Amino acid sequence: MLMEKRTQPGVYGYAAKDLTWRKADKKGMALASVRASREEGKYLGYLRADSMTETGIHQHLGPATSYFLEGGFADYDGYAGRGMLGVNLAGATHSAMAYVDTLMVSRLEAPVIYPSEDMAGNNSLHTGSYAGEIVNEHPEVSPDINIQVDGVRLARTEIERVSRRVLFDYIGSGENRRCAHMQLLPYSEIPEFTTHEPLDIFVVGGALCVGGEWQEAGAFFVVDPGATTSIKTEFGAMIMVWSEAPITWVNADYKDPFGF
Repeated sequence: MLMEKRTQPGVYGYAAKDLTWRKADKKGMALASVRASREEGKYLGYLRADSMTETGIHQHLGPATSYFLEGGFADYDGYAGRGMLGVNLAGATHSAMAYVDTLMVSRLEAPVIYPSEDMAGNNSLHTGSYAGEIVNEHPEVSPDINIQVDGVRLARTEIERVSRRVLFDYIGSGENRRCAHMQLLPYSEIPEFTTHEPLDIFVVGGALCVGGEWQEAGAFFVVDPGATTSIKTEFGAMIMVWSEAPITWVNADYKDPFGF
């Protein structure tokens, strides 16, 4: 399900204030979704957890990323909190606890298994959750890759005033994708390009224009495969980007701006 709103063909922008919050089956947790597909187990949007709430045991069948805006989650192997990106690969098995009020941006790319139908539910915390037997085939492997975002070096790209931190290159997942944290200084622009796979953007700070539409901090942009667009800012922006394939430039010749 994708909310029907677009300025340019294949480009969608969503202000935080326009998203609808709904309670999850897990008490004390709520979701504000931009995109959700139960069949594919895909989700993009916000997740909110009250203090002293827990996800319950579950196993990821594919990559999932969580960017923590406030609070944090703890599991048996560690803690991810404000300003961190948590990554779960296929096979990651855990239960995560929020000891304080928590807000994150969540992106799921595959279904999740819970140990019982009662826990899985129809509209549960993880889109595309199913009941099934959970076997952790690699108990010695951490269920999380927790990355302190501002601890990763900010590197310049070939585009003037645009810098990037590649946080997750999907190594070990079988996919060739990128999750990057990017800084666009005032008056910078990523010129027109065409996508070949989905491109998702979360505006962490500042204001951003994609496909002719301006959105401020807290907003999302979704760019469909085959869409042609540009990205620019007037007074600066910090963004989180998930790119599922290299882009093709329309009238430029830079290296891929998202880290391929």
